[in-house]
Amino acid sequence: MDYHFKSWSGLNKQLSVLLCDSLRERITYFLTFYHEAHSSYGRAAIRLDGRELVSFSWIEMFRQEYDASTLYEQTGHYEARPPELKEKWDHNCTYCNYDFLNAALAFLNQPVTDSLMSEDYIQKIFAVMDRRVGKRSLQRLYEASEWKNYPAWVQQFFALRFNCEGIGSKDSDHKTISRKEKNT
Repeated sequence: MDYHFKSWSGLNKQLSVLLCDSLRERITYFLTFYHEAHSSYGRAAIRLDGRELVSFSWIEMFRQEYDASTLYEQTGHYEARPPELKEKWDHNCTYCNYDFLNAALAFLNQPVTDSLMSEDYIQKIFAVMDRRVGKRSLQRLYEASEWKNYPAWVQQFFALRFNCEGIGSKDSDHKTISRKEKNT
């Protein structure tokens, strides 16, 4: 994807405005580029009440490159994002700040339902926390239970949103931090 944006503050504002009411003051997005470093390395994160739930670092870019190079040595065919490695990268959250940025831009440039159905887990995270996804849609997602097959780092965002909406709270396997617990 080759999306462009003017500034992180503007992009962050667009993402934050789309957060559901129960998460608007709790979820924050972080993105920085270290311009003095070679190749402008960077880091991105999603935080809940100031605590990082997931981060996307330039270090993961090296892990991706290593995996792709190893696969190239085995097959003689090089791809930057080989499909054979997608499952491993998804499971281990082997994503860098550019993956976060591309997912954010894609999310903002398509319908929220497309992001919910996307194979990109970062887009799914943005979508499940989106205010345009209502309680009935969330209830259907919860009951379908497909989210339970996602990697743990993705499941936590689904569980957080379900918890905030009171969906499945009686039989939920996942505990999220409520505002009350945070303040005690």
